[in-house]
Amino acid sequence: MLVHLVRQLYRMALKRSALVFFQNDDDRQMFIGGGLVQADVTELLPGSGIDLSRFTPIPKPVTKNGVPTFRFLLIARMLGDKGVREYVEAARLIQKRWPQAECCLLGFLDVQNPAAISRAEMDAWVASRVISYLGVSDDVRVEIAATDCVVLPSYREGTPRSLLEAAAMARPIIATDVVGCREVVSDGVNGYLCRVRDPVDLAQKMERMLLLTPEQRAEMGLRGRQKVESVFDERLVIRKYLGALNRLSETIVQGSESLS
Repeated sequence: MLVHLVRQLYRMALKRSALVFFQNDDDRQMFIGGGLVQADVTELLPGSGIDLSRFTPIPKPVTKNGVPTFRFLLIARMLGDKGVREYVEAARLIQKRWPQAECCLLGFLDVQNPAAISRAEMDAWVASRVISYLGVSDDVRVEIAATDCVVLPSYREGTPRSLLEAAAMARPIIATDVVGCREVVSDGVNGYLCRVRDPVDLAQKMERMLLLTPEQRAEMGLRGRQKVESVFDERLVIRKYLGALNRLSETIVQGSESLS
């Protein structure tokens, strides 16, 4: 019943839209196939874009207090459907074989959402030393710069900004093979894709990342930067928005002239 109501609301809201933007083609095809929007009024945008002058490649320090380390980082609101619990379980598996690997979480806790991770649950994870909770940050670049690999085992996304920011800073990424994430991660090229809701498969991809040489990870990160430059640069997004607005303006002017 609720799904039917939501579909009806979408259909009504989009019925008179001159142009509808989508951040990935899966969502676009779903809306078109469901009769919620006409194909000829839709356009694809690569998310909201990334400021490549702000998010730039920065080498990561190779040691912490003289000891080699490897840091994984998940950046998201602390919600179950961001794959936080799967990440924690994967961290348990990884740390049995790779005790030098640090698995960190960064993002808002106490989110008002039914899927929110509770503070008690987070405290238990931290107490068991399976993860480090970094809280929130005013400048996520600092945390990405200190990271070897950014992970997002989300159940579904639009175009995840955390992955774009990590790729822009030339960090390899691991994400689930789901809508939104697969647009950013080219499996085996700039990162790895894992199965959704599968901590074992996630741990395997994390271990695969650990087994790469620093040079191989650096090359993977650079390929991610190149992908962001060619597809997700905010200047490309802005130009696409302006192009669409110009076309709409021309259509409106032509329509007004034909009526006069």
